[in-house]
Amino acid sequence: MQLNADELRQRLEPLFRENFEKFGELGAAISVWQNGHRLVDLAGGFRDARHEHPWTDDTLVLVWSATKGLGTACLLHTLQEHGIHLEQRVVEFWPEFGQAHKESITLAQLLSHQAGLCALDRQVDVLDREAVIHALAAQAPLWPAGTGHGYHARTFGFLLDALVDRIANRPIAEYWRKHFADPLTLDFWIGLPAELNDRVATIYPAKANRAAEPAQFYRDLMTPGTLQRRTFTSPHGLNAVNSMNNPAIRAQAIVSFGGIGSVAALAKFYAMLANGGELDGQRFFSAQTLGWMMTTLSEGIDRVFEIPTAFSAGFMKDPADTPRRLFGKSSSSFGHPGAGGSHAFADPENKISFAYVMNQMEQSLLPNAKSLRLVEAIYR
Repeated sequence: MQLNADELRQRLEPLFRENFEKFGELGAAISVWQNGHRLVDLAGGFRDARHEHPWTDDTLVLVWSATKGLGTACLLHTLQEHGIHLEQRVVEFWPEFGQAHKESITLAQLLSHQAGLCALDRQVDVLDREAVIHALAAQAPLWPAGTGHGYHARTFGFLLDALVDRIANRPIAEYWRKHFADPLTLDFWIGLPAELNDRVATIYPAKANRAAEPAQFYRDLMTPGTLQRRTFTSPHGLNAVNSMNNPAIRAQAIVSFGGIGSVAALAKFYAMLANGGELDGQRFFSAQTLGWMMTTLSEGIDRVFEIPTAFSAGFMKDPADTPRRLFGKSSSSFGHPGAGGSHAFADPENKISFAYVMNQMEQSLLPNAKSLRLVEAIYR
């Protein structure tokens, strides 16, 4: 399918306005690309609840777990550049990982949330990177690897970071800047420089006036001792949304949920992936590596979310029989959402990329109506 920029804008603008008028959006932006070119950018509302700072095209905002997509790309690029295949075992590159009978876990299993390492027995602080990585190396799987999957909400970024650091000899935050952000001029950071804080939107927690979805997951999340509660509280710390507005926290390289950037940067990055791994005359990914991103490796009832989910090598995909598609109409699409409403994906079949960011969170960990109405309008 080929999109017409003017027609697309006419479809998206009324829906985007409704997000503010009917759905309580405070500040938000959307960016849609096709064939490596920007088609539509929309921004509106405010960066703050006092309505003192309008949301502009260069506004930066926390995207929570949408950061995982960028971290995943860094690891896949590292594997590509070193000739490493997904079926190789994690211990080949991280020997300490073999503790507690984890020596047979493959990169494919780890990347598709099948490793059973979504929560930690050891009490460690989320800001103590090395302690978390050591705890993951020592952790016994919470289910036999490869027998099911469950979303690794907090630990996933540390697993990615540990592998990139051991294979490429640099942490993901540096790898991201060197191999993607700087070459593509992306206004997106995993660890925000202090001088950029005045451009960042304040993030606000969800209001308690709407039902949280999925309901069973949220009930279990509030129950001490459940897998859901353990997954979202270990490693511990930074559980209050407002803590993420602290400039000292924004400066931390938290790969699981700490990325901050503009909607255009997020959409441009996925535009490169949708455009065959190439953009601005530069090639970043081979066809094989893109295949890893598109190919489902785990699917079915998620042990953490308690609903059907699907993952490729680090990216989220739509399960085969889902009634509402998060990533557009193509089965080749992949991406990663963030808590509260941020969303981004690539559709390689149609060479489309999409990103939506906002600062008033909703009670949802997966994309909600505010972004999905826009996605559906693109494919109308």
